[in-house]
Amino acid sequence: MNFEAARIKMVDNQIRTTDVTSHSVLSAFLSVPREEFVPAAMKPLAYIDTDIELPASGASGRRYLMEPSPLAKLLQLATISKSDKVLEIGCCTGYASAILSALAGSVVALESDATLAAEASETLARLGCSNVSVITGDLEKGHPAAAPYDVIFVDGAVETVPDSLLAQLSDGGRLVAVVGSGNASRAKLILHENGVTSERLAFNTAVKPLPGFRLAREFVF
Repeated sequence: MNFEAARIKMVDNQIRTTDVTSHSVLSAFLSVPREEFVPAAMKPLAYIDTDIELPASGASGRRYLMEPSPLAKLLQLATISKSDKVLEIGCCTGYASAILSALAGSVVALESDATLAAEASETLARLGCSNVSVITGDLEKGHPAAAPYDVIFVDGAVETVPDSLLAQLSDGGRLVAVVGSGNASRAKLILHENGVTSERLAFNTAVKPLPGFRLAREFVF
């Protein structure tokens, strides 16, 4: 299979057609071989227009590589530059981490599944993504040891964005996440400026959920 041709078709047919115009984002997707981040048997499916389920431990729940189009739209929303330090929440095997590597100055890729984290670390190192550090830890807690971050990117849908992540934003920092479930989900941009946090709903989308990040259930009499 000609993966380079498939990658170009993915960008032209799946990403450009959904209002992604950022040159840096398009270039990053063209430069990163998505087939390197899926199991060998699934490589022929690496560029299909859907989420790809990955082998993960039962403890971490089902995990997916996000569909290319919403991933590109979310990264464009984050307006990442080479001066930015980025925290990625839920890196899986590292595909989005590699895209972020091309966009940002440095990336902390957080993953709760130790097996996926080890795979991400190996693949990113092999591909020369030297500005990415893969960390294993609780996704909802983030990685405060390296905070603050200019950008926090949540790689999957969540019911809520915890304060523990918002506290790790720098002044002028932004957090991008998909909040909600199924077709009711909305992409959200959260800004932290001068001690004030504000948010903007950007577009409707549907992506697979990250484990955890659930709203507290109210007790009903």
